[in-house]
Amino acid sequence: MVADREGGARQRPVRAMAYAALGVVLLAGCASMPDSGDLRDVESTPRQDTGVRVFAMPPADGAGPGEIMQGFLEALTSDDPEYDTARKYLTPDAAGKWRPERSTTVLANGPTIETDCSPGGREETNSVTCVLAGSRVATVDAQQAYQPVGGSYRKKLHLTKNPKSGQWRIDGLPDGVVMGKSDFQRNYTSVDKYYFASNATVGASGQPVAVADPVFVRSKVDAMTQMVRSLLKGPTTWLGPVVRSSFPTGTALRKSASGLAPDDQNKLTVPLNLKPSQVAASKCTEMATQVLFTLRNLVPTLESVELQGAGDDRLCELTEERAESVAWHGSSKRPEYLYFLDGKHRVVRMPTGSTGTGSVPVPGPLGEGGKGLQSVAVSRDERTAAGVGDEGRSLYVTSLAPDGSLGEALVTSAGATPAERLTTPSWDARGDLWVADRDRHRPRLFMVEQGAAKPEQVAVPDLNGQIKDARVAADGARIALVVEKDGKQSLLIGRIQHDDGTGQGTSVDGLRSAAPDLEQVSAVSWAGDSRVLAAGQEQGGVQQMRYVQIDGSTLDGPALGALPGVKAIAASEDERVPLVAYSEDGIVRLPSGAQWQKVDKDGTAPVYPG
Repeated sequence: MVADREGGARQRPVRAMAYAALGVVLLAGCASMPDSGDLRDVESTPRQDTGVRVFAMPPADGAGPGEIMQGFLEALTSDDPEYDTARKYLTPDAAGKWRPERSTTVLANGPTIETDCSPGGREETNSVTCVLAGSRVATVDAQQAYQPVGGSYRKKLHLTKNPKSGQWRIDGLPDGVVMGKSDFQRNYTSVDKYYFASNATVGASGQPVAVADPVFVRSKVDAMTQMVRSLLKGPTTWLGPVVRSSFPTGTALRKSASGLAPDDQNKLTVPLNLKPSQVAASKCTEMATQVLFTLRNLVPTLESVELQGAGDDRLCELTEERAESVAWHGSSKRPEYLYFLDGKHRVVRMPTGSTGTGSVPVPGPLGEGGKGLQSVAVSRDERTAAGVGDEGRSLYVTSLAPDGSLGEALVTSAGATPAERLTTPSWDARGDLWVADRDRHRPRLFMVEQGAAKPEQVAVPDLNGQIKDARVAADGARIALVVEKDGKQSLLIGRIQHDDGTGQGTSVDGLRSAAPDLEQVSAVSWAGDSRVLAAGQEQGGVQQMRYVQIDGSTLDGPALGALPGVKAIAASEDERVPLVAYSEDGIVRLPSGAQWQKVDKDGTAPVYPG
């Protein structure tokens, strides 16, 4: 959950699964809670070094109800793999029934305990009911999927006193765990697991397209094994309708598998419950690719994966280099050029790695001007470009070749002003082109198959507002929409469902907020497999640029340098590529470790391929 730009990239944290040099560190620093009195917060544990394992203390002999409640909450934030210490605060029956893995509730601060616990039953001294309360920020469900939520949190816990031992224990509680935001950030990390787009292949060989499915795992509790288990269980409910897995139904790690880690050759062996006869060679290669793409989030040095079947039979082995040829992966495709419009409204380009300011017109008609271009999009293979001209009325597509021709407009808008006409177009990896018409009287979202077919109007059944911008992900399975309602602009992510032969056509479904605290989003660009870069502002705030995860989770890290008047931004799925923006100063870029630099004072509408 780190957003540093190292060489232009956000580097995912690598969590060390090791004890501190002098042993484990016990949870401390939580406020003590008396058995009676007013409300008291259980403060979140201060952020610890991520290489330190944190364990909680078991209940003290003779501890009162308040101390039991406090100790239980502390134990929920520890690195205890099976919550064994937390279960010691429960009665044996409650410990056997409690399912902590079913959900994690994240509160703005540590949960508040109602310390004046109300008596229950006839023997008032042996039975009390206490309440946990707080303001919800998010939940993580049993599939480890994150979802921002608001509102209040209030749950009852019941405690009893054992008549023989005299010890208080919790005997009634809801499933799941609860903790403050800072404890969540210390305990959990966001990791992308990978599947393949259901209806997308790329190139003559028909490469499947990798799609990221972000989940949260406990970062210091055997995270690699957690991630493999999560991958094998299948995609999250939200993404499931548009992706597939190459693992046969029922595939799982062998029961004895735990503590998965690469060997000294950076090779990981994954023991599965499959027989060689169940897996074709091509499918096995795809399976290994899913594992490799997923675990590189945790271990960037991972070089190869071997899948083992039942009886230690080798199913297949895959190297990192070969994986990139097995599946099309957006973040591994480094763009050759940055493109933008110069002062003459021509499409110009400069090499991605350039440190200078020189640009040249692209080959073909878009590099010659004449259509009053307002925006441009270049296909992922950088062979074709789409331009919106005629003051936003017309969408043209042409080859980036000297002999290319412009032809007739593929999509036209009748909007009253340029701001009510066509958005900046965008391309996915299959070569499909996407654009929205902002005409307030007839708003529409279009897909142009292969950038040449008759435009297809795309249904957005959950849309509540008007689309002001649309940027498709490289995988073609997801799209980012800026939607305006009641004068506020929000950033939503939807999944793209293509016609499966039922005649339903293409649709964008499952809209969800990616930046719930931003109410004026002015620009957006995909900036990785599962994140976007957005320019916007919070209520009463000033404009800012920041990375956001598509599941709505917050990326922890330094803010980008301030840049006034941002009108457009360009980022790449390859996170090593510098950010570029169009602001009051024209085209500017942000090299790694530096400040914003001017590129072209008269330039507008910067884009990378896509």
